[in-house]
Amino acid sequence: MRKFFADKDRVLSVVLVLPSILAVLIFIYGFIGWTVRVSLSKWKGLNPDYTWNGLTNYINLFSDPRFAVDVRNTVIFTSVFVVGTILLGFFLAVLLDQGLKGEGFFRSLFLFPMAISYIVTGVVWRWLMNPATGTRTSGFNLLFSYLHLDFLQNAWHTTPTWGIAAVALAAIWQMSGYTMALYLAGLRAIPHELREAAQIDGASDLQIYRFVILPLLTPVTLSALIILGHMSLKVFDLIIAIAGKQLPLDVPAIYMWQTTFDGLFYGRGAAISILLLISVAVLIIPYIIYTLRTETFK
Repeated sequence: MRKFFADKDRVLSVVLVLPSILAVLIFIYGFIGWTVRVSLSKWKGLNPDYTWNGLTNYINLFSDPRFAVDVRNTVIFTSVFVVGTILLGFFLAVLLDQGLKGEGFFRSLFLFPMAISYIVTGVVWRWLMNPATGTRTSGFNLLFSYLHLDFLQNAWHTTPTWGIAAVALAAIWQMSGYTMALYLAGLRAIPHELREAAQIDGASDLQIYRFVILPLLTPVTLSALIILGHMSLKVFDLIIAIAGKQLPLDVPAIYMWQTTFDGLFYGRGAAISILLLISVAVLIIPYIIYTLRTETFK
């Protein structure tokens, strides 16, 4: 009798989960498989063309000067965004961990940018980073003018080569609050006795953070690195909102959109999307394996 009810519960559990499993198989892995097939075809135009093309679309991408610009911009954006967000988030977390009055207000204030979309952030920062000078100056350049810091005025996102780094500043502003929350939770989880023991041994505050707190925050840093890294690889709407479709600020996601929906070259567009998927998977899958192994050994 007990076995009957156990089998019944097991069957019921499978039945309840089955629709979700089927949805994932069809709308995620099924579409990924279909995209892979399209990326290996000669499909160009509105009419589907599944003629086998092998790896030609991928080979042509790696010899495409525009795709080289996309890779360079992605590396610059990712480096500035990830490093800047982690450093600023950690700094804000350390400030809040000092027991300041009104901590709840400041915590909400730092988290607020994360609640808005990249489109809204892009529209606001497009005005803040207005590269115009003279009577049309606004945003940061106007502020620098009022403060008599004219040497800080620049062209921001219209700067050749490094303009993508200016766009990363907007992303840092939006996501630093999220990183702050991660680090603050990690700091609050560290036993206070460890800090007291280090102080008794004569360690300064800087040494405590360097040799005690930072090593214990390694899992938090790794999580932040993975989350921010995969977000930066897929950046699209922020750049579009700030500068539109400009080659100096081009990234693979924008190239994929224009190739697929503007140029109707579905084979190449699918190849770009698969390369994006692979880059994200290379970043995330090792972290997932590491997390699963860590939980298994606990």
